[in-house]
Amino acid sequence: MAERKSFLLRIDGKVLDALRKWADDDLRSLNGQIEFVLRTTLKERGRLKMGQAEPEEVEPEGPVEP
Repeated sequence: MAERKSFLLRIDGKVLDALRKWADDDLRSLNGQIEFVLRTTLKERGRLKMGQAEPEEVEPEGPVEP
């Protein structure tokens, strides 16, 4: 597992609210959603190679069954 690091993030309130709603819709924590968005963008831009810093949370593929 990759080492986890903490840091303070200053973010616009509207952006935070949108991320929080998106996280709720995707059944992720806010932190997990921010990591997902950052990781996806880094991979798309070629800044993070496949297999590097794999996510701990898996993207939901459909409705969650009880």
